[in-house]
Amino acid sequence: MGLKNNILRKVFEPRLRAIDRFRRHPLEVQREVLHARLSEGANSLFGRERGMEAGWSPECFARKVETFDYERFKPYIERMLQGERDVTTSGRVDAFAQSSGTTSERSKYIPVTRASVFENHTRGMRDVAALFQAAHPASTLLDGKILTLGGSCRVEQNHWVGDLSGLLIKYTAPWNAITCTPRASIGLISDFRQKCEAICRHCTQQDVRAFAGVPSWNLELMRAVLDYTGKANLKEVWPQLECFAHGGVSFAPYREAFRELIPDDAMCYMESYNASEGFFALADDPARDDMLLMLDYGTYYEFRRGEEILPLEGVKVGESYALLITSNNGLWRYEIGDTVTFTSTLPYRIRFAGRTRQFINVFGEELIVDNAERALGEVCRKTGARVEEYTVAPRFMTLERNGAHEWVVEFSREPSDRKLFAELLDEALRRINSDYDAKRRSTLDTLVLYAVPRGTFLGWMQRYGKNKVPRMMNERRVLEQVLDGQ
Repeated sequence: MGLKNNILRKVFEPRLRAIDRFRRHPLEVQREVLHARLSEGANSLFGRERGMEAGWSPECFARKVETFDYERFKPYIERMLQGERDVTTSGRVDAFAQSSGTTSERSKYIPVTRASVFENHTRGMRDVAALFQAAHPASTLLDGKILTLGGSCRVEQNHWVGDLSGLLIKYTAPWNAITCTPRASIGLISDFRQKCEAICRHCTQQDVRAFAGVPSWNLELMRAVLDYTGKANLKEVWPQLECFAHGGVSFAPYREAFRELIPDDAMCYMESYNASEGFFALADDPARDDMLLMLDYGTYYEFRRGEEILPLEGVKVGESYALLITSNNGLWRYEIGDTVTFTSTLPYRIRFAGRTRQFINVFGEELIVDNAERALGEVCRKTGARVEEYTVAPRFMTLERNGAHEWVVEFSREPSDRKLFAELLDEALRRINSDYDAKRRSTLDTLVLYAVPRGTFLGWMQRYGKNKVPRMMNERRVLEQVLDGQ
């Protein structure tokens, strides 16, 4: 085990103790976070408007501060964009993450403060490494490099604006150079193809032992690496590769593709939950398929179920909730549009359950992303097919025909019979979702499947500035954009 690995293990020890503390004392830690947010916010325009005081209890805070979505919070963000200081947090906000906005054409500008960079996002990335090392004592991962694939950023009206990952590359470049690759000048290249070419030239000669990022973009990069090197798999390029830290989307559609790229049963896939609004959770136990909710990253959590909003101590295992955050990036009781399901409350563990707006309920079928993922997994196992990307939208009813669901699917391994694949998928959805089955017996025809060529969805993401594909929509905009771009 190398010197760098041993040094970093020592560096990680205080963080592991801090993580153990909030595992054992979650409510105490969350009250400390709320107190810090109130202390800072009391001196802001937002706080003064509400008579905010540092000593408010969680109950008083919930009573006196209303909840927000992006549109309601937007007037404060616009004032920050104009350079105004002390709007919802102390000082001037100099950077904004431009959200990909899977549920909207309009870009969202999420404030990124120095505190959120170093106490939230960067701490989360370091904790991924710390917890991986704790779970794998024999690992030598940190003797090599971690390849991070991010986006880009630019100056816009005297602010840095862009993908969160691009902003993090810019702000953390001096520190990340110790453990991460490529260098910032490559990582911030805006054209994805040019970035891949530069990474191939720069990184294939390095000792890469882990990589991190969104699965879809990394899959394209790793295919480019194999094309560039002429190797059969990534272990031939980087023999000591041992971990992929992924997040942003469900890993299920990509798992088989990565197993082909990395034919090693010891390869570890470590999930994290890192959004433009904050770093919220990460996998800490290789024996589990859920994530530890990170309670000391400067984010105070609340959870909506129906009309009821609950603090952390009010949630129940097995229930799904919309996530609200009050954070060191200046967001207050802000509903980010994600839902999570709790798998444990000692400690608090979650699974990402989907977007609050990504479902189809045009005909009363209440089909959600989890239904689709389960059905696809079942049918792929039966047929040997592999689905890499997909999106689903309704075909609306007319006087002449029933409604239906239309699926646009990008296969990385085609089924031998597409018609059979579609029939089996429809049957699986009917078994999984009783509402869908009921509508199939009345107002819905069998689903329609369109198979598109490899790279179609990547092209859509590049054209529209997205980093993920909306899986389900109640309207047809995304589906038609994908089909039109073939």
